[in-house]
Amino acid sequence: MDNSKPVYNLEERTFQFAKDCRIFIKPLPSNITNKEDSKQLVRSSGSIGANYIEANESLSKKDFLMRIKISRKEAKESIYWLRLLNEINEKQINDPKRLIQEATELKKMLSAIIEKSK
Repeated sequence: MDNSKPVYNLEERTFQFAKDCRIFIKPLPSNITNKEDSKQLVRSSGSIGANYIEANESLSKKDFLMRIKISRKEAKESIYWLRLLNEINEKQINDPKRLIQEATELKKMLSAIIEKSK
């Protein structure tokens, strides 16, 4: 999780976030709750960037807005799963605060795109 220089390209930033979420869950103990919650985090974190890419290839403004809104929803969901995984794993090796902050920033950027596109 290299945080040495900021990434301004939103496509790359969403990719890095999804990658960092996958790195975050690797050291978690293997139990049913961690497995299921980790799967949810993998899905939601990856979906942010995937839907952002689809939005940029959309054929209409309506489709664009729908994809961006899905991206924002997935960022919110990622925050939820990160918080939950952190709460149930008290001796977590990786601190999710940076990831939660990044998901919050992505959510705000996506909200700004939605507002400017209306």
